[in-house]
Amino acid sequence: MANKEDVENSREPLMNRDGSAHEGHQWMVYLSTFVAVCGSYEFGCCAGFSSPTQDAITEDLSLSLAEYSMFGSLLTFGAMIGAITIGPIADFIGRKGAMRLSSALCVAGWLAIYFAESIWPLDIGRLANGYGMGAFSYVVPVFIAEIAPKNLRGRLTAANQLMICAGVSVSYIIGIVVSWRALALIGLIPCAVIIFGLFFIPESPRWLAKTGKHKEFEVALQKLRGEDADVSHEAAEIQDYIATLDHLPKAKMLDLFQRRYSRSVIIGVGLMVCQQFGGINGVCFYVSSIFEQAGFSSSIGTITYAILQVVVTGIGAAVMDKAGRKPLILISGSGLVLGCVLTAISFFLKVNDLALGAVGALAVTGILVYIGSFSIGMGAVPWVVMSEIFPINIKGQAGSLATLVNWFGAWLCSYTFNFLMSWSSYGTFILYAAINGLGIVFVVFLVPETKGKTLEQIQAAINK
Repeated sequence: MANKEDVENSREPLMNRDGSAHEGHQWMVYLSTFVAVCGSYEFGCCAGFSSPTQDAITEDLSLSLAEYSMFGSLLTFGAMIGAITIGPIADFIGRKGAMRLSSALCVAGWLAIYFAESIWPLDIGRLANGYGMGAFSYVVPVFIAEIAPKNLRGRLTAANQLMICAGVSVSYIIGIVVSWRALALIGLIPCAVIIFGLFFIPESPRWLAKTGKHKEFEVALQKLRGEDADVSHEAAEIQDYIATLDHLPKAKMLDLFQRRYSRSVIIGVGLMVCQQFGGINGVCFYVSSIFEQAGFSSSIGTITYAILQVVVTGIGAAVMDKAGRKPLILISGSGLVLGCVLTAISFFLKVNDLALGAVGALAVTGILVYIGSFSIGMGAVPWVVMSEIFPINIKGQAGSLATLVNWFGAWLCSYTFNFLMSWSSYGTFILYAAINGLGIVFVVFLVPETKGKTLEQIQAAINK
């Protein structure tokens, strides 16, 4: 009996007998996660900057609507560039190096915006912010997934989405009471925390093992798991997995289409398609306009929207490791369909002058159901699963591809939203409901449950 317990303890050095984590040994994991998710908060600051500052920037710099629209859209273009390049960069200079690079670009972007007296430095700053934002969207969940023990990985990786929502919401609120130049300076704060904090946290042990830095790998893993933790089994499992990858040729982008990687690539890219093409960026960017068109107070609706987004995302992060990834995303997808249908009904009633007294309530209910449902699962789970399913030898290329698809979808959705609404307001939300319905089908048949498994177990099961 004692031998069996010894074996179990060697396999799960960070777990109590009831399966819960030894919280005393986790402080470095939590510190490292905090530093990393400051990048997610910075992401939210970049995304939330343009909404409360539009009138002030347009007036101060005498910009036309077209010039300000270009300024806003450059964030997404920069993010696409960041997404497609940061994977190989993170594989070459490490996860910490990639976060330093992302922070430096965001600092340069905010300073360019702060000192801008014309459209060009404003646009250059926005492009730099976009690159940093796109880079953070990939490297933060990957870093957290690679440092976290399996019983904490879901909730810690989901903190990425929570901090994005917090950054957006805080920017909305602060932007009402401070000048746009002051808001740009506030955006420097999370960058400073990251740059300073990276000196005190270890590099990803899996990246260190992959690059042959075995001594640094053991030191980093021990630091993350605690001085008294037995990391021998986890270290051996990671090194064995890396050893099998060393026999494979160095991955190129075209290698992602090989049969052995096809399932993980389809799952990772497919979840990003489901997340973005279901309408989230159209709703997020133009939520005030949606409330106004439905005859509801845009300020009350937007504040409620921002608060609900943060609260529900936090709930989703807290329960992810208990509820599982797949149940959360299926609940989320069902709610997205319901929210779209309710919003579509409200606009149908308005267009046809039917039950006009119910239009505002239906629209608000539909949008809040939509954002609450997105926040509980579809917002965070695709990033969590993406960080888990790709083998480390293709993680850079595959992660870049999935992140690029995500940002392309974000741009396409936000760009087409006004055109779709002018075509048919209720038809737009019926279309989004159909896409979210197809997303549910995709998850049911193709997405595996990854709760409670090591990264190596997940990748071995998917990439047979």
